[in-house]
Amino acid sequence: MKTITAAEANRRFSHLLREVRDGTSYLVTSHGAPVATLAPADGELRTRMRARDALLARPRGQPATDIGRWNRDELYDDDDEGAAPPGGTEA
Repeated sequence: MKTITAAEANRRFSHLLREVRDGTSYLVTSHGAPVATLAPADGELRTRMRARDALLARPRGQPATDIGRWNRDELYDDDDEGAAPPGGTEA
């Protein structure tokens, strides 16, 4: 891994990206202290990013469904009013 200052990385960013694409890794420092790593994305990261994009593409392609207006009480309404609780008897 090569070391480069933040100022130098800023000036040569396009060049650094080409080198990273070819497999070189960089440790970026600021005032002598390490602050970041610039390294090639691994295959697993690329796979996760493609999976995430595919997952998010599905809802984007579906139309919104108009279910009408509802209120909080309706959201938590129990359809089985009067039914015995699980494992118990009716009150």
